[in-house]
Amino acid sequence: MSRSGELSVAPDPALVEKTPDGPLPVIAPDGRRAWQVYARPFERGDRRPRIAILISGLGPSGAATEAAIQGLPGAVSLAFWPYADRIDNWIRLARAAGHEVLLNLPMEPENYPAFDPGPKTLLTSLSPQQNLERLEWALSRVTGYVGVVDSQGSRFTASRRDIEPVLDALNRRGLIFVDSRSTPLSLAPEVAYTMGLPWTSNARFIDDAQVSRAAIDARLRELEGLARLNKQVLGIGSPYPVTLERISAWAATLQEKGIALAPVTAVLEGKPQG
Repeated sequence: MSRSGELSVAPDPALVEKTPDGPLPVIAPDGRRAWQVYARPFERGDRRPRIAILISGLGPSGAATEAAIQGLPGAVSLAFWPYADRIDNWIRLARAAGHEVLLNLPMEPENYPAFDPGPKTLLTSLSPQQNLERLEWALSRVTGYVGVVDSQGSRFTASRRDIEPVLDALNRRGLIFVDSRSTPLSLAPEVAYTMGLPWTSNARFIDDAQVSRAAIDARLRELEGLARLNKQVLGIGSPYPVTLERISAWAATLQEKGIALAPVTAVLEGKPQG
């Protein structure tokens, strides 16, 4: 059993399928899944309201990535762009610091191609097989992550034809899906629930409207209220210096407020297996 905050060693050979493009996650012969094995330990009997914080978009900026890894509490989860140089090193460092990690999965936004999340973006104009190939490219970049979070997927996640095969593939590989809720029309939660894929949805973007101390503090207070109401909640932020600073200060107040700072895998919805 892992000590508090200590993550298991990655990669676990039983969870890896070797391919010409790189390692892909698979469900182990004994039924273990990557989202379970690579999760940050959390006391499941903790009855306090839970708040998970996910810092998304790490990797492109070395300074921001290092600041998030070293400056944030280990209970804050981190998501990395698959395009990032040295992504394997960043994820190794993040997990060593106690952070649960995910991959950002670029998906087509409503304003594509004016806003282009990159050359491997999953697109509604591609066939399901082409999108699955792009998914596998992202998943093969590194190991040790528990699942993926969509990036800019406002158009893609609203298309059942396109999101369903992707979520099915994630489920068969033992991963979770985090819906960033870039659109209220997202079908991801409905589809994930139907197929038994462990998932959760973003309740608040912490710093999308205004990157200021006051605005970020207000969003964090909103998450507290939602956690008390719904028992658990997820918020997503970006690695801006002020965001990291305010989250660190806020996290230090949660113990006295009777709130638990939890990894993403501790706030899953739907029908998680295991």
